[in-house]
Amino acid sequence: MKKQSKAKKLLYSQKVAPYVFVMPFIITFVVFFAYSIVSMVIMSFQKVAGPNTTFVGLENYKILKNAVFIKSLKNSIFYTIVTCLLMIPIPMVLAAMLNSKHMRAKGTFRSILFVPALTSVVVAGVVPGTVWCTLFFLCLWRWTGVNMMYYLSGLQQIPADLYESASIDGATSMEQLRYITIPLLKPTTIYVLTISIFGGMAMFSESYMLFNGNKSPNNVATTLVGMLYRMGFEQSQLGIASAIGVIFLLIVLAVNIVQLWINGTIGSKKGE
Repeated sequence: MKKQSKAKKLLYSQKVAPYVFVMPFIITFVVFFAYSIVSMVIMSFQKVAGPNTTFVGLENYKILKNAVFIKSLKNSIFYTIVTCLLMIPIPMVLAAMLNSKHMRAKGTFRSILFVPALTSVVVAGVVPGTVWCTLFFLCLWRWTGVNMMYYLSGLQQIPADLYESASIDGATSMEQLRYITIPLLKPTTIYVLTISIFGGMAMFSESYMLFNGNKSPNNVATTLVGMLYRMGFEQSQLGIASAIGVIFLLIVLAVNIVQLWINGTIGSKKGE
């Protein structure tokens, strides 16, 4: 009984309890993320043939000179830039409209804009049209509602007194948007930009479904993840696929670190 009492007391102590609650996340992170990344990095220096592996050094990283790889990287970068330019201002404006006290049927419009996020990309991927226009349309159609919800949550944290004071001082709606809404939504914008960069670089399903496979004509819509899939699953070159995965990870990390530094999220002193 004393041992049980001590164990229970230890479990409910303020020092131990926080670690107990975060332990499931730590275990999940280590098993499904950290271990996978370490294995991927090691495999990127190996030639994998079934259960047999051979160390080949930087041989797999010669994929950087491959013309199809270069094109897939350019495609991913292009897609990411355009979708970021679309997926930040449009959801922000829609959220501002829904947050307005003059807006009617807010719940209905929220549901209409959010439903596409619940739709399978398999269904969305059969929309016809020009390749890149279709891909951008699918991105807007599927994720505008999600980003709008992020911005709507951020808008609801802005004190209404600021808008009332601005109205009294004669500020127009556009001036309030420019000088109050956009600056105070900076944390939300940084978050949306961060996940949009990863989402853009990781795009694969839409292109795969649009062309009924991973082989678009002249690789017009082959992405970085599509190239990884081709090497790893279609050609069974797991070492090269792992090298592409490492390159993908480094690019996404570098881009996000740079944009977080530019936005002042990291690298700035407290109080600045």
